Amino acid sequence: MSETTGTTPGSPSGASYAAAGVDIEAGDRAVELMKEWVKKTRRPEVLGGLGGFAGLFDASALKKYERPLLASATDGVGTKVDIARQLGVYDTIGHDLVAMVMDDIVVCGAEPLFMTDYICVGKVHPERVAAIVKGIAEGCVLAGCALVGGETAEHPGLLGPDDFDVAGAGTGAVEADRLLGPDRIREGDAVVAMASSGLHSNGYSLVRHVLLERAGLALDARVEEFGRTLGEELLEPTKIYSLDCLALTRTTEVHAFSHVTGGGLAANLARVIPEELHARVDRGTWTPAPVFDLVGRTGDVEQLELEKTLNMGVGMIAIVPEGSVDAALATLGDRGVDAWVAGEITGRQDHATGATLEGSYAR
Repeated sequence: MSETTGTTPGSPSGASYAAAGVDIEAGDRAVELMKEWVKKTRRPEVLGGLGGFAGLFDASALKKYERPLLASATDGVGTKVDIARQLGVYDTIGHDLVAMVMDDIVVCGAEPLFMTDYICVGKVHPERVAAIVKGIAEGCVLAGCALVGGETAEHPGLLGPDDFDVAGAGTGAVEADRLLGPDRIREGDAVVAMASSGLHSNGYSLVRHVLLERAGLALDARVEEFGRTLGEELLEPTKIYSLDCLALTRTTEVHAFSHVTGGGLAANLARVIPEELHARVDRGTWTPAPVFDLVGRTGDVEQLELEKTLNMGVGMIAIVPEGSVDAALATLGDRGVDAWVAGEITGRQDHATGATLEGSYAR
């Protein structure tokens, strides 16, 4: 949901904003095109509509909490935007943006409330900007949050006419005594993995370098292992787990979540493990999707380097007591989330890090 900003062009004989490359009318057209999508994200707490200087959210909704804690996060989608640019597909990248922001927020058990976006372009193409916002709005619906504001900035001279980038910020809320994290984790807890939808939105600098630059693969080339083109695989939207995670907290006991993003599974899991404990993950409990093997094999990338860069097929982790495993898997299964027990929490012993991957991937 984005507003463009600018000034009134000068006289025909003088300098003008339009002559400098900023098209205010195109920006206004983009706003009109995106309105219907933004409306789909509306929650009862949202006040006002598109066009204000700030998005308004009725904080009296927090009265239902005894001690509400606000959770906030901001992120982008990295160089995955270049794949979208090359393919001319703009209505999926917004899903990635919402996932990167709101799935960070839900890790502490917070309910996503609202989000704002920032879209930076070299030249405003109204339909293109509207398509990006359409994807963001659809993502917000999947995360259960409202899209309350945003900005579209036109940067001629700094970005090419077809170049763009996206970023977003979000806010959620959680009851203080239901805050999830390291303090709740106990030895014997189970590590429940939730399958990723693919590469998600991390590691694309490596992926692009290996597949497009070094190997020279074409985005429109069909890859038999994928059953579709390389470009379609690389643009597969990041799965949004927010409502799935919240459903888990309502149906069973959860001690912590970990969103697997940049740094890979072990590094992100270690972020929520207390110093005295260790998370042991068994690679043999799942088979990474073919795209991970393609990147590794094509670029001769060592396994540990792949695991430090890509999610390897796991997008979110839930740490639950052993007695909650069946209920957790049942809830996720009912919601269509592929999930399994991938490991356990043990004593720290001689481990130097908070989480390790052991064994070999299933084939």
